[in-house]
Amino acid sequence: MKNGLNRQRNIQIVFLICAIVLTLQAANLQLFDNSYSKLADATAIEELTVYPPRGIIYDRNGERIVNNEATFDLMVTYSQVDLKKMDVAKFCGILGITDAEFKRNLNKDWRSGKFSKSVPFVFLKKISPEKNARFLESQYEFPGFFVQARSIRGYPFNAGAHVLGYINEVTPRDIERSNGKYETGDYIGAAGLEAGYEDYLRGQKGVTNLLRDNLGRIVGRYKQGERDSAAVAGKDLISSIDINLQAYGEKLMQNKTGSVVAIDPKTGQILAMISAPTYNPNLLVMTNERGQEFSRLLTDPLRYFFDRTVMAKYPPGSIFKTVVSLVGLQEGTINPERGQSCPGGYFYGGRLYKCHGHPAVGDLTDALANSCNAYYFEEFRNIVDKYGYNNPQQGLDVFTKYCEQFGLGVKLGIDYPNENAGNIPGSAYYDKIYPKRLGGWHSPTIMSVGIGQGELQLTTLQMANLAACIANRGYWIPPHLIKEFRDGTPIPPAFEEKHRVAIDPRYFEMVVEGMDQCVVRGTARIAQVPGVSVCGKTGTSQNPHGDDHSVFFAFAPKDDPKIAIAVYVENAGWGASYAAPIAGLMIEKMLNDTIATARLPIEERMINANLTAKILANRAQEKIQAKLPKPTPDSLPDPAKVPTEVPDAIQPGTSTPGGTRPGRK
Repeated sequence: MKNGLNRQRNIQIVFLICAIVLTLQAANLQLFDNSYSKLADATAIEELTVYPPRGIIYDRNGERIVNNEATFDLMVTYSQVDLKKMDVAKFCGILGITDAEFKRNLNKDWRSGKFSKSVPFVFLKKISPEKNARFLESQYEFPGFFVQARSIRGYPFNAGAHVLGYINEVTPRDIERSNGKYETGDYIGAAGLEAGYEDYLRGQKGVTNLLRDNLGRIVGRYKQGERDSAAVAGKDLISSIDINLQAYGEKLMQNKTGSVVAIDPKTGQILAMISAPTYNPNLLVMTNERGQEFSRLLTDPLRYFFDRTVMAKYPPGSIFKTVVSLVGLQEGTINPERGQSCPGGYFYGGRLYKCHGHPAVGDLTDALANSCNAYYFEEFRNIVDKYGYNNPQQGLDVFTKYCEQFGLGVKLGIDYPNENAGNIPGSAYYDKIYPKRLGGWHSPTIMSVGIGQGELQLTTLQMANLAACIANRGYWIPPHLIKEFRDGTPIPPAFEEKHRVAIDPRYFEMVVEGMDQCVVRGTARIAQVPGVSVCGKTGTSQNPHGDDHSVFFAFAPKDDPKIAIAVYVENAGWGASYAAPIAGLMIEKMLNDTIATARLPIEERMINANLTAKILANRAQEKIQAKLPKPTPDSLPDPAKVPTEVPDAIQPGTSTPGGTRPGRK
């Protein structure tokens, strides 16, 4: 009997314990654990990202050059779409798309990692306000689809495509590297200023929680928006670009390939930055047609997306003679009073290294004004041989250190992506090409560097910065595209730092005088601007694949410089043919705001000149050359065949590009 009572009591205790446990668990679920509440909320609440407007970009004069335009993206969450119940025909009719477009936009490559069936993605970009209104009336019929309000970029001026850049939708790699800043569907600056100042321009995303009824219709904000967070707009920035000068330069460079960079030498601010050929920046706004336009530009043989201002590496030609002059003066290897006859070129080892026909050189000023190759072959050799003919390594390395001080062969640190450092060849470079076991190298081997040829390569940005350094008589400020932020955020201090060159300022005055005389009476007379003293230097850069390149750099006015500029026109011949007149016109436009009547024929000739056929022919030749065996030391550029300068600037009505070149056959 007693055993039976004990068994009954034990059972009662077990049931009591179970009841207590169940009661406590029920209380926990209802009073403390909110996971089920969250799950219930998820079926009635939709959390949407609120995208901030990107910062506006202005030019230096306050013109709005990049703005925002309101648009609507139709988003979809694939896992919520029920195609069996959905009226696809009605859906397509509302949006004005075909059944094929519907299938293409809905079905993605799920294995790529870019899309997820449970994460919203863009189904249709930039639908019109009218279509958006019609869709919202019937949205409850199409579960999984919703409208996301966004802003896209707009460009009031058809100019500055490269320098302004564009935005892209983020890639999986962008998301991975962002440490949580980006997620699928976000936009990111992909080029130009948009990329260089992405952290300032992008702003901060917000969140809004919407309450939906059982038909999927929005009925209000959840809890009066207490869970919401406001989006923070990106910072507006004032760029250093003068959009009118930019547009004018692009007009002069149309149907040509090359680049132009103009800098305010006193501040390092970039006034214009042109890569040609260019395109209308509005072609790459985030529309449904963007992909087609992007592919067309990307595959065009003219290479629209190759930014020649900072990415292309060019032999600078005779503008480099200014550097040889300054280094030689500082190192004491150049006597500025020394004259030199030039009987058609420079004789060495029984060979004639050609120059054009010009009067005898009386001094350094004459040598620069007339761009005498013979003079600079000799003077560059004197620099390299300063420590002995059999010790060219030491002399060349001293020279290259000066080049680095000028910002040549190194990155300048511009606030702009994809900057190339160029190439200033030093002794280690030539020791590798010409090993001592094969006889090594000496100053005659590399003397073409003295006239800006050989293995020397600079970017157009570096050439413009060199002009700015000479204009400042010995210092330069890193070129940059930011003038100020509208909210008062200070610009990076690096863009106010002066980089000085260890060369006496009095030597800069000598070179400035030579550049002045080059425009007054030498090879660059076509760059003269009424009422403005322009100091410049022409160059003709050898091109082993076809027509030579036209080069010019300058600054103005002489005694109070406001602009330093470099122009490089590929396959255009003499420096005075295209580069010098384009630079002169841009200087005149900026400083005088108009083009003098007497110079309008030059302007017309530059605008109407079409070098596209010549460019494409050179592209074909480059492809052929690329398939040939790599050059050996014996097949490197021959100093005897380097370009010479045209003695007289080409003037309207006196001569035309493409005629017989003095000093060459």
